[in-house]
Amino acid sequence: MAATGFRAPAGLVGQGARFVLSGGVVALVYFAVTTVLAEVVGLPFQVALPIGSAVGISVHFTLQRLFVWTHHEAYALPLHHQARRYLTLAVTQYGITAATTSLLPGALAVPTEAVYIATALLLGAVNFLLFRYVIFHPEAAGRG
Repeated sequence: MAATGFRAPAGLVGQGARFVLSGGVVALVYFAVTTVLAEVVGLPFQVALPIGSAVGISVHFTLQRLFVWTHHEAYALPLHHQARRYLTLAVTQYGITAATTSLLPGALAVPTEAVYIATALLLGAVNFLLFRYVIFHPEAAGRG
């Protein structure tokens, strides 16, 4: 049974709030790890960045699975299937972001940062739906 209290409200609103909160935590972890490795430990930024990214992705997956998409029911997919779908989505999202930020600024005569922000917001909304219905969805009622 999922815990109550901190995870309330339930349903779509609760999931949306937990999704946004976990995104903020992951951003802090990602930036902190990358910055500490580069500025305090002294690793080259190009080495610190993929380490920070890997830590961020790991924390993100864990929070999505254990905090955002908690269910009284069991998940429909086992952990390894969720991980495979999640990583496929992450790689696809990276490709989309790389493509939009390299192609659209010149074509639309807008700053790269504007395209990056718009892409990130759009992908965030898409991620919410894909996480909810394709990756971290509960076992259907009546199945088991």
